[in-house]
Amino acid sequence: MHFSGKFKLYLALIRWDRPAGWLLLLWPTLSALWVAADGFPGWHLLAVFVAGTILMRSAGCCINDVADREFDKHVKRTAQRPVTTGAVSVKEALAVGAVLALLAFGLVLSTNTLTVGISGAALAITLAYPYAKRYVSMPQAVLGVAFGMGIPMAFAAVQGEVPALAWVLMLGNLCWVLAYDTEYAMVDRDDDLRLGIKTSAITLGAWDVPVVLLCYLLFITIWAVALISYAQGAMFYIAILVALAQVLWHFTLIRSRSREGCFKAFRLNHWLGFAVFAGIAASYFVQ
Repeated sequence: MHFSGKFKLYLALIRWDRPAGWLLLLWPTLSALWVAADGFPGWHLLAVFVAGTILMRSAGCCINDVADREFDKHVKRTAQRPVTTGAVSVKEALAVGAVLALLAFGLVLSTNTLTVGISGAALAITLAYPYAKRYVSMPQAVLGVAFGMGIPMAFAAVQGEVPALAWVLMLGNLCWVLAYDTEYAMVDRDDDLRLGIKTSAITLGAWDVPVVLLCYLLFITIWAVALISYAQGAMFYIAILVALAQVLWHFTLIRSRSREGCFKAFRLNHWLGFAVFAGIAASYFVQ
């Protein structure tokens, strides 16, 4: 296979055509960066965290596809992934993942020692997540921790320490991840039951929709209360109302538990995260 064909397979491997994944990581990370810096954090840190987020999400896709290759071939939505079909070998996928993770680590090295240390913990959780669904009844919680590590890293990079606020925001973000990744798990519930994979959608059963809504509301409430003396002004509260309106919309999408509705709700979650970030950034801009 010539170079361009292989390159296209690698882009498919890292889900380059599906930016929703890295956007879900990016918005809470940038929100934390703005709060930590009391406004615009500067071009260096902005570039490090945007590029680092994209690189680490892409590396995570490589690791996940290798870990799940035997499961994915039995799930309609994932059966055509490059590692599952054999178009990309396990060694290739791991090599691509390693290169991407090393590039991300190189970016983190331009910050400070504490941020580097937290990035090591973030990598360990990222490596553990694909295997959590074999043993943990709510593996989405593990993903929630992995997806929230950018928050303490942002504070560490700006302030050289991780204040209590960072952990409160991370807890709120964990609730958001539980909400949208349970929607994602609802798409594959039938396949996952057949394969014996553990997910929050299976564990929650008939409580899936109420718990998703509760997690959304916990996320928005925790962030709104935690940031009340930071992101001041009308713009932040308008953004919170926009986020709440999206939660209502998501309820209409998932209440019937259809695959299409649940997948659409998951895919559009990054707009909820963007609304919160935009409110935070705008509130600092107009101060």
